[in-house]
Amino acid sequence: MGKVTGFKEHERVVEPYRPAKERVIDFKEIYTDHDESLLNTQASRCMNCGVPFCQSGEGCPVYNLIPEWNDLVYNEKWEEAFNRLLKTNNFPEVTGRVCPAVCEGACVLGITESPVTIKNLEFAIADKGIESGWLKAVVPKVRTNKKIAIVGSGPAGLSAAQQLNSVGHSVEVFERADRIGGLMMYGIPNMKLDKSIIDMRIDIMEKEGIKFHTNCNIGGSKKNDISVNRLVESNDIVLLTTGATKPRDLQIPNREGDGVYFAMEFLGQNTKSLLDSKLSDENYIDAKDKNVIVIGGGDTGNDCLGTSLRHECKSLTNFEIMPELPQDRTDNNPWPLFPRIYKVDYGHEESREVFGKDPREYSVSGKEFLRDKNGKLTGIKTIKVDKDFKEIPGTEKIWRADLVLLAMGFLGPEHYLNENLNLDLDERSNFKAEHNVHKTSHPKIFAAGDCRRGQSLVVWAINEGRAAAREIDLSLMGQTTLE
Repeated sequence: MGKVTGFKEHERVVEPYRPAKERVIDFKEIYTDHDESLLNTQASRCMNCGVPFCQSGEGCPVYNLIPEWNDLVYNEKWEEAFNRLLKTNNFPEVTGRVCPAVCEGACVLGITESPVTIKNLEFAIADKGIESGWLKAVVPKVRTNKKIAIVGSGPAGLSAAQQLNSVGHSVEVFERADRIGGLMMYGIPNMKLDKSIIDMRIDIMEKEGIKFHTNCNIGGSKKNDISVNRLVESNDIVLLTTGATKPRDLQIPNREGDGVYFAMEFLGQNTKSLLDSKLSDENYIDAKDKNVIVIGGGDTGNDCLGTSLRHECKSLTNFEIMPELPQDRTDNNPWPLFPRIYKVDYGHEESREVFGKDPREYSVSGKEFLRDKNGKLTGIKTIKVDKDFKEIPGTEKIWRADLVLLAMGFLGPEHYLNENLNLDLDERSNFKAEHNVHKTSHPKIFAAGDCRRGQSLVVWAINEGRAAAREIDLSLMGQTTLE
């Protein structure tokens, strides 16, 4: 694939982000324009490796045809590359922006050299396809008489909706928020994923015949809400893709009160206000002129860093309970596993630009929130922990804080919807349904995405949505043509 000797002739070069000093003052996307000449060269590094581990179980969760579209880009056949990309991935313009590129960790070239820039290539192919008008609504020629309701409009729900609609079923998607997109709309900030991309996709899906309902909380008690039993009765199948939205809390003294918020409260409110009024309505948690501490790393913690910087916070610190990761793979993290190594993401780079240092403090555990006599947050007391997370005596420290954001992951789905269904749950409180089967303990209800597998990646949610769609179609029709 690519140029036979390309991997020997060219080094890995990644498309850069906009300069940190420039991008930190706005919520525009952090990416630069695609350089087709550079991408052509990078695609040439794809090896004819015999067994493409980038597509293996340790590689791309949606089994993208990576070597094929690398070769097509190298040969400047962009439209063919775009079509190959759409065969396995419903939303490559999203994954190209936000996926951590587990495929690159499994790239065979990565054993001895730097891996192929797969994420950049996917991103560029998707964008070129959209800009060139190759992405169009495809309306099914034949309709079945089967009705499917999907609860939740994140990547699992939308990918399932698109797949099921493509084979002629009538699909309706129910979303409790005021905009469609779930995690992609209100969980990922605008500088990583501009919401016009989601709006564009929803417009196409509506033209294809999918119906969307916003401000409709299934199992809720408001005017537009629908009881889950009614939904089950009026549809042939109900698919739950509600996500894992119950956040992990930090239950230490003085937790209750203003100043301490979950990351998704912070990120979601910011995005909504940005879209509604460009932040002029002030209906968001403002980090301006505040000493901000983000507890928890990962993508969510990093997004909190980037958003706080754009609010012009006074200071910024990021606690991670884990020790600092090594620069290179360790013996217990061999190829083709995803490399658990030290990385600098966009928020860390921006913090260095603004404050002159990386914001991360490692092996730190919170002990107590500090408040004044009026209950106002003033700081947090911490202690260092060892590799087994045991406290190290004498390492207590007090940090000044006006705003603390909890980005420590999620515990599973919210269960008010399940009160009348009594679906079986697994040991982690997720809806119990076998992967690639997706049927719950109720014969008409399927589950997919984070509410079934637990907190995970957008690309895994797409995998789950596609798999659930296939099983639903098979259940309804006795056969299926879905991938």
